[in-house]
Amino acid sequence: MYQVAISGGMNEGLRVRERLGVADVVTLANAVVGFIAGVVALSDPGLAARLLLLAAIADALDGIVARQFGGTDVGPLLDSVTDVVSFGATPALFLYGAAAAGWGWLGDGLASAPLARATAAVAVGSLFVVFSVLRTALYSEFVGADENRPGIQNTLGATILAAAYLAGLTWVPSLLVVAAVLAVAMVAPVPYPKLLARDAGVLGVVQAGAIVAPLALGRLLPRVLLVSALAYMLLAPRFYWGE
Repeated sequence: MYQVAISGGMNEGLRVRERLGVADVVTLANAVVGFIAGVVALSDPGLAARLLLLAAIADALDGIVARQFGGTDVGPLLDSVTDVVSFGATPALFLYGAAAAGWGWLGDGLASAPLARATAAVAVGSLFVVFSVLRTALYSEFVGADENRPGIQNTLGATILAAAYLAGLTWVPSLLVVAAVLAVAMVAPVPYPKLLARDAGVLGVVQAGAIVAPLALGRLLPRVLLVSALAYMLLAPRFYWGE
């Protein structure tokens, strides 16, 4: 019986083409962009920050595509796994790359870094990953689709971190503090309303501009994006006008 069950499962296969939809392809593209950003972070943190913002746009697009073409049973799980990659592990690698660049060991590798500074960069990056994983798992298991989400979205945390760097916040101690605060905020018992489509569209345009021309007009677009993201983080639980 056991062998028959295995044989039947092997014949059935994963049925990838049948079980995945258009929105899932966008989600997987998000994972690819997140992976590339993580690799790039070890040599060019500025480009990695721009790719992080691109991954965040892809994360928003998969929801739009799912509403337009329909979702799949596996879609929510794919989205959760991708969140951990693109907005947990990748921001941590970006943070390490930014610290290594700011403290001067990016080209020489971790072995050449002063122990205290290397420990700080790795520890805060690890904290970001852990809380991103926790937030994703707890949200997926215990929060309904129509409920306000406790803690900031890990997408928002990654966006703030990347926008801050592109806006000119490159002093390493300040980046580490910001990342630590964002990590804890991901599991804070504060309910956040879902960003409405009209507001997400406006921010998406600003975000795209920050990706394409981060230095234009004195870093205007990353700074507008950063202020907008921080305003949502600090004010949305009480004053978001859409709720």
